[in-house]
Parts: sequence; C-alpha cells; structure tokens
Amino acid sequence: MIESVPPTDQPEPAAQVSDSEKFAAMVGERVREARQRRGIVRKKLSELSGVSLRYLAQLENGGGNISVALLHKIATALGHRVEWFVCAEDPWRSEAMQVAELYRQASNLNRHQVLGILKPKTPESLKAQRICLIGLRGAGKSTLGALAGKASSLEFIELNSEISALCGLPIDELINFYGQEGFRGMERQALERIVEGRARVLLAAAGGIVAEPDTFQYLCSHFYTVWLKALPQEHMQRVRAQGDERPMVGNPKAMDQLTSILTSRETLYASADVTVNTSGQSIDQSLQVVSGVIDELLQRQQ
Repeated sequence: MIESVPPTDQPEPAAQVSDSEKFAAMVGERVREARQRRGIVRKKLSELSGVSLRYLAQLENGGGNISVALLHKIATALGHRVEWFVCAEDPWRSEAMQVAELYRQASNLNRHQVLGILKPKTPESLKAQRICLIGLRGAGKSTLGALAGKASSLEFIELNSEISALCGLPIDELINFYGQEGFRGMERQALERIVEGRARVLLAAAGGIVAEPDTFQYLCSHFYTVWLKALPQEHMQRVRAQGDERPMVGNPKAMDQLTSILTSRETLYASADVTVNTSGQSIDQSLQVVSGVIDELLQRQQ
C-alpha cells in the first residue's frame, strides 16, 4: 500500500533577483522620479525624448533593457546628466552628488577656491612658510629669532607673548592662576590662532612645548622646526648674562636639573626639521647659519 504524502504548507523559495535586474529597477525608479519632479506625464516625456511610450513604461517598471544612447536621450529631455540614473549614490539625496552639481555651475574662481579647501594637503603645504625655533631656555631663540626675522623679512613672534595677549595675563600670573595645565591649553590656542592667521611667520616657542605631545605634533605639522642646540653650561650662562639669576638662587642643584631636562628632551628636540648647534659660536656666526637655514626652508614653498 502506497501512503499518500500530505501537501506541505511551505512556500516555494522565491527566485533570486539578479544584480542586472536590481540595476534595471534602480534606473527605472530614477527615471520615474525625475519625470515626476519635472511634473510631466510619461507621454510628454516620450515626445520630448523620442523614446516610445511602451519602452518608457517598461523602463520605469524595471523591465527595460535600455541602451546608453536611449538613456542619454531621456536624461537630456529631463534636464539631467545621464550618470544621475546609473551612479551608485542617490542623486537627489547624496550630498556628494549635490556638491558635484553645484561645482559644475560655479564660476572658475569659486571652483578654484573649493578645490583649495577639498584637495588633500601635503605635509609641505600645511607648513606653508611658517618656521618655529625650538630649544631649551637660553638657546638664543629670542635673540637670533628677532635678527633672523629681519634678515629674511619674516614677522617674528614669541609664542609666550601671543599667549599673554590671548589671556590678558603675564605668563607667570597665568601659571599661578591656572597652573601648568591651563597654560598648556592657552599655548595650544595661541598656536592655532597663529596658524589660522599667518602663512608666513618666524616663531619662537617656549622650551617646554615639546613635553606636550599633541601640541608638539601640531606644531611640527604646521611649522618647519629648527632646534637651536647648545651645551647645558651655555644655556645657563646665557640666561644669567641676560640678568636672570632665578635659576641659581637658592638652588645649588640648578645645573644638574637643567642638564637632566635637556637630556630628557633631547630626543624630542632632535626630531626638528633642522638642527643648528650654537655652542661656541658668536651671535653673528649663529645668525648666519640660522638665516641660511630659514632661506632654504622658505624656498621649499616657492
């Protein structure tokens, strides 16, 4: 006896839609939306494009095997570029497509400005003609910076002066009020303001800027850096020669501390684009070298 098999309630698996069918459906949907946005009926589009009404109906329903030439006729009749109907992004909802269309309509001047904003920046272009002198206190950043700035026709700025102008307080009072953390925050703000406002400048940064990794990385990305290097003894002698005895007053280990600071920062300072050793050099000798380095760096952007 043969047993009958009851019918199953399971539906047959749906046929998979091919990529080609999906693409045809997308093109048809976009043609229909473009037509509706223009407020014209299918018959009118047929007259404007020269494509048969029957073919248009098949196309909008996703069943048309349309040629590029016919699609170009339809796109022209609808006032769109043919790529609007076949690109991966939705042309009416994609910001990239909208920007592209606005760019095509813009003047040459506006196009140039847009490209300047959007074009990826190279490390060299980010630095523009900005140069920063780094190094421990007493390296000669202020003295050599002021002289080299005049020789190279560069505006010379001391970052600490910019910080004071930004917060309205002398550096000592700023640190007393807000501590080192507050000072470092203002240092970064002042640095960013210089970058935003000046493409050509010679800057002298405080010796401790290398101890703040994010700020120092920002500095190196937007400035050519020049390390003014000297021996610990010369750093101390130069500070004292300026009439500042504070490092030594009541601190017999000041020299050891300065040597330790220089040693701990030496690797960071050495990451500068250029190193100028001022040890045993007169101001005129060091100035000649620094000015030559600055001129060479400026020529990279010409």
